[in-house]
Amino acid sequence: MTSSHVATDELVDLTAIEAASERLAGTAVVTPLLESPLLNARTGGRVLIKPECLQRTGSFKFRGAYNTISSLTPAEQAAGVIAYSSGNHAQGVASAAQLLGVKATIIMPRDAPAIKIANTKFYGAEIVHYDRYSESREDMAAQRADDTGAVLIRPYDDPRIIAGQGTTGLEIARQCQAIGAVPDAALFCCGGGGLTAGSAIAVNAHFPDAALYAVEPEDFDDTARSFASGRRETIREDARSICDALLTQSPGEMTFAIMRERLTGVLTVSDDEALAAMKAAFSDLKLVAEPGGAVALAAVLSGKIETKGRTVVAVISGGNVDAATYQRCLSA
Repeated sequence: MTSSHVATDELVDLTAIEAASERLAGTAVVTPLLESPLLNARTGGRVLIKPECLQRTGSFKFRGAYNTISSLTPAEQAAGVIAYSSGNHAQGVASAAQLLGVKATIIMPRDAPAIKIANTKFYGAEIVHYDRYSESREDMAAQRADDTGAVLIRPYDDPRIIAGQGTTGLEIARQCQAIGAVPDAALFCCGGGGLTAGSAIAVNAHFPDAALYAVEPEDFDDTARSFASGRRETIREDARSICDALLTQSPGEMTFAIMRERLTGVLTVSDDEALAAMKAAFSDLKLVAEPGGAVALAAVLSGKIETKGRTVVAVISGGNVDAATYQRCLSA
């Protein structure tokens, strides 16, 4: 475990997120804010869903990747980029690099969902596989960056990534204002914390009274334990979860510094609760959500926060799921 001493005012602010929004304009999808009478009836409140599963590459990760790669100098772009990811950051980096004419190499676990590997290849990236349980993707990426001169695009601990992901929260705030909704709470799926940290800044700036929560799998509760202890904690070595998009060892140093200052709390859900939320997204919203992308909705539906008579926003952060896993949720 390690402590975090990063000053948040040196990282990301609303101005950086607004600049990222301008950089993404016309390229990233402005995903809608959806409301379902069925979900409202289930919860006794008003539930607004931000479906980043409808984003380019099927997750919010495109936002941070494009914001970062488009910010590189011409020389840096010419050197190419490298990233490590179980799939969603991989696809975001690969797609952004392709759009910008930049060579991309992605280090991915061998057991990543087949759809994520296939899509990353489709976007033109070179894939290097590793074993997530015995090899360090961070060390592999750093070594390859040193050897080739490529720029490392980190999945969450980079101000440009955080600002890009924060455009999700900025859109939520603007869309809530447009329909006259005042959120009592907003929930974000959390792995390393880029989406949560950036979006918390943006939502808090427009709705300072809203309660803000990170949501993660119960076995990968590093952010929850870090929030409780005030220092960055790591997961157990035997931790496992179906939520492949959220299997980080610990929150980022930068992201945790922001989350510790901005969040109301951190919630955890079981794999079964994530699967149930995927099924609800299908039946109530006609949306395809992956397990990690459904944990915020799972926290709402499983009663982890009070919803009766309240307005609650939940982000579905991704929809890149293999058919077998999706069949499992529908059959539950």
